Amino acid sequence: MLVRLFAAILIGTTVFSCSAQSASSDSDPWPHGAMASVANPYATDAAIEMLAEGGHVVDAAIAAHLVLGLVEPQSSGIGGGGFMLVFERVKKATTFYDGRETAPAEASADMFTQDAASMPYLQAWQSGKSVGVPGVVALYKKAHEQHGRLPWSRLFQPAIRLAETGFEVSPRLADMLLRVAKFTRLDENPGAADYFYPNGEALIAGQLRKNPEYASTLRALAEEGIGTFYGGALAEQIVAAAQAQPNPGSLQRSDLERYSVRVRPVVCGGFRELEICSASPPSSGAMQIMVPRLYDYLQGQASSGGKMQDFVDAQRLAYADRDHFFADPDWVNVPVEALLDKTYLQQRASARFAPNAVPKHGDPLGSTALGADTTQEPSGTTHLSLIDSEGNAVSFTATVESAFGSARWVGGFLLNNEMTDFARSYEAEMPLPANVIAGGKRPRSSMSPTMVFDESGELVLVTGSPGGNSIPAYVAKTILGIFDWQLTPQQAADHPNIIARGSKVRVEIGVDGGAEVAANLKELGYEVQEREGENSGIHIIQVTKDGLVGAADMRREGTVRAWKAQ
Repeated sequence: MLVRLFAAILIGTTVFSCSAQSASSDSDPWPHGAMASVANPYATDAAIEMLAEGGHVVDAAIAAHLVLGLVEPQSSGIGGGGFMLVFERVKKATTFYDGRETAPAEASADMFTQDAASMPYLQAWQSGKSVGVPGVVALYKKAHEQHGRLPWSRLFQPAIRLAETGFEVSPRLADMLLRVAKFTRLDENPGAADYFYPNGEALIAGQLRKNPEYASTLRALAEEGIGTFYGGALAEQIVAAAQAQPNPGSLQRSDLERYSVRVRPVVCGGFRELEICSASPPSSGAMQIMVPRLYDYLQGQASSGGKMQDFVDAQRLAYADRDHFFADPDWVNVPVEALLDKTYLQQRASARFAPNAVPKHGDPLGSTALGADTTQEPSGTTHLSLIDSEGNAVSFTATVESAFGSARWVGGFLLNNEMTDFARSYEAEMPLPANVIAGGKRPRSSMSPTMVFDESGELVLVTGSPGGNSIPAYVAKTILGIFDWQLTPQQAADHPNIIARGSKVRVEIGVDGGAEVAANLKELGYEVQEREGENSGIHIIQVTKDGLVGAADMRREGTVRAWKAQ
């Protein structure tokens, strides 16, 4: 099987064998220029600003995400975490940086239990208990140390400038503020209420908003380094916010001080003549290999009802395995290689579940001693796809978990509610779920930053999306859309989203073709949930012989910009 995890796994980098990828040389320059596809035009511009100065793609990704923390705080920010996949073209090496949040040391499997029952989700979400140790600032530092070219302090300047001079509130941010005020504490919590609801009124689209607190925080990080965040004055503020009422959490300064980024293996596997590479657990990136392979095996069956049914059933099988087995690999043995094994996937495909059946997980190792998964994963995430002028690439998905995270404000930014990404309940008489809470553990994530390479080892696609537990379906749609359904990147992003996790199939009918897909699946016997819209935020860059082709999801506010030296 094509899961090439060599000795380089020890540092989290996959270096492909010469049969799969051949090294570039000075005589093989990158001809296509640079491109950024990012969730907000301010952030896209920040990325291009870094690339135009000769910055590495990692420099551009950091600068863009710092801006996103200002203009798109509902989705991500420095109070959250993320997964970054970095491809170095000359070295033919892909590295996965795991900046996922960790549970405080005193966290436990029962921390969300209240009066012998699981705390209601909204209460858990808005509690201090939901705050995990933020990881994305440490991820910035680790990735910049390995790849960055511009000075560390330079990366912060676009966001500082924008925070001081002001940015126009986007329609999406304004709409989100109106919606979440009905059921969160964002309009009540200290700092957050004054910033997002000045004089008791939500910010409106087009309004100029400054954030001097955020500028001050970023200036401290730029000048003093990340020590202030993980052990200094900012750390004290983070702890105080997490421990505040109601339902204070157990986060301590020592939790911040011991945080470290994990550099983990990149999981790669063949799909036809291509090689798909993504992030390993606690990410769900392996599903980007499982779904296309299962799709192919299902296509070859007499029972195949066409491409959309096979896409649905491939998801159903892959999600069942993901939900059961995937978790923090430092705590749980996640059988990724066994789950990607050709024979195992062929067996799974041959036993496809009837449309009205509830898909069950497989058992690739012959024995399973894990409890049923109970994880819920709301969406409050963003994605960036970038390529620099040397052909280096980043696929970076970042999050604060639910919309506006925990709604707890520190230094101009919001803290995450990532602890609700664990399985918050379990059956006492059964084995624990793989994704159960434990101190120091990282919650499972659906984030799946992904790249695709051709048979000569050249990069052909950078893709990813936000969207909670729908992310694997959104991203898989882009891979099959481009390489099997003959869609352009924008057509693949615009294609109706179809999410088949569990017994129901969710179909987006508010875009062209969605109603037809829903009707066909109903006729085949599936229980279909029709949705007018979906929460994807797909960002794609395809590398073609004619140049770079980018796409940004029409469902959000992303933009694509290209840059080429004159």
